[in-house]
Amino acid sequence: MPAATGAASQWQRCQPYNGEDARRYAQRVEALTTSQSRLRSLLEAGIALTSELSLDALLQRLVELAAELTGARYAALGVIDGSGSQLERFLTHGIDAETHAAIGELPRGRGILGVLIREAAPLRLHDLADDPRSVGFPPNHPPMCSFLGVPVLLRGVAYGNLYLTEKEGGQDFTEEDQELVGLLAGQAAVAIENARLYESATRWSQQLESLHEVIRSVAGETDLRALLTLIAERLRELIDARLVLIALPAPDGDLRIEAADGAGATELVGGRLASAASKSGRVLERRQSARVDSVLDDPEVDQDEARRMGVRTGLYVPLIVRDRAIGIVAVHDKQTPDGRFPDADLRLAEIFAARAAVAVDLSQRVARDTFRRVIEAQELERRRLARELHDETGQALTSILLGLKPLEEALHDAAARAAVAELRELVVSTLQDVRRLAVELRPKALDDFGLVAALERLTQNFQEQTGIEVDLQATLGDERLPAEVETALYRIAQEALTNVVKHARARRVSLVLQRRPGSVSAVIEDDGAGFDPASLDDKGLGLIGMRERVALVDGRLQIESSHGVGTTLVIEVPLG
Repeated sequence: MPAATGAASQWQRCQPYNGEDARRYAQRVEALTTSQSRLRSLLEAGIALTSELSLDALLQRLVELAAELTGARYAALGVIDGSGSQLERFLTHGIDAETHAAIGELPRGRGILGVLIREAAPLRLHDLADDPRSVGFPPNHPPMCSFLGVPVLLRGVAYGNLYLTEKEGGQDFTEEDQELVGLLAGQAAVAIENARLYESATRWSQQLESLHEVIRSVAGETDLRALLTLIAERLRELIDARLVLIALPAPDGDLRIEAADGAGATELVGGRLASAASKSGRVLERRQSARVDSVLDDPEVDQDEARRMGVRTGLYVPLIVRDRAIGIVAVHDKQTPDGRFPDADLRLAEIFAARAAVAVDLSQRVARDTFRRVIEAQELERRRLARELHDETGQALTSILLGLKPLEEALHDAAARAAVAELRELVVSTLQDVRRLAVELRPKALDDFGLVAALERLTQNFQEQTGIEVDLQATLGDERLPAEVETALYRIAQEALTNVVKHARARRVSLVLQRRPGSVSAVIEDDGAGFDPASLDDKGLGLIGMRERVALVDGRLQIESSHGVGTTLVIEVPLG
């Protein structure tokens, strides 16, 4: 016999029967049955919590159970995002797909929903419309009156809220309903926290794997662009951005995009970012990371550039090595509705920027060391060839001249004497060419007497050969400069004078050398035709070679020129 029936028989034997008592007994049996049904549903929810792998599927089941246990026609669960200010998920029950589509965008956490997010406390209302904090419903939304909202809490942390409306029979939600929904909300909190912990662990695992891949590549990859592209790819994947750029300073002072990944990346590689007018340039100058939640509202952002790339938000992280800014990583548009990046993404971008900085610095040091070795080998070979031309070839030609003189005197035939005289002139001309070539290869004065003596000889020969006036002023003191600095400044002056002859059409050149505490400067100025440095190919005037020589001695080269007003080169080199 069922337990309820047995209890009824016992009650009938012990008590006089009347209709009111029977009604009360039936209500008790119904309440007991309802309570058992609710407990079974709660038990099912607990089992589902441990067996369901999909977070959305589990939360959807909890929403359905909440509606079923409380008799609500509509139910929803909103999950608060990491910022704690709005909803990132909103699961519903009781609203069909057609109504969903008609309503449009799901709520983000305003009105009564916003109250629950801010206060994280249960809320029961007889009629939503009567509460002054309500903002109403969007078009096509079904009418809702009675309301129960319960926060999804775990250890004091709010993960979201459970919402129920329209209790059956037009009744209000009870305190018992609130307790049951609170139990379900607790299970939802456990599920959300577990899912986020799993996502966090997975994300950190991916980050570590990507960082290890980048570190291995830094040690073994010789192609800098390929390495920077790998860093851009991995960073974009990890923080779910639309576009990542890595830019390095160009010789003209602007930034050149060396690597990119994401939307339109192929077209952007090789492009320029103006240092003076771009957010990237400002961040590089300050050497501090910056996060921009709206590029339209940031006065430092080049709006034309932003529109061209179609970006809305950004992270800007400088590449810093030994307190020097050598490049920048720009990350744009997180793949979320608002596109904003949290602090965690900025920290991750800084970690990857540090690896990129190491790669760029290592590549530059290898390139500089290789170039230095090439330059040293060239100068050694120039010195050897100059010595051979001066000592061996020059002496041989001088001996020929000395031998031709008695031969010329011994000849009596006029034609023969003329032929020997012509030969002597050819040898003299060749000897002068050999000596000039020896000086151009490596002036002996540079090694024996220093930079000033070598430049005096260079400018004197230049003036005699071209007719262009050269004004040399040097105040370097008695102590000689380091040999590497002397060679670099001499070669730059030599290249600059060559450019004056080939391109400038100048009448006058000024060369000023000055030694200051801790540095030496050289200013080379002409009154020639000038040019536009921004539009000129560096190779045309040998500017790449000049910049590379200055870089070898950790110096700086600045070019000032415009059409019709001549050209000025300013070189500054630090001294030990």
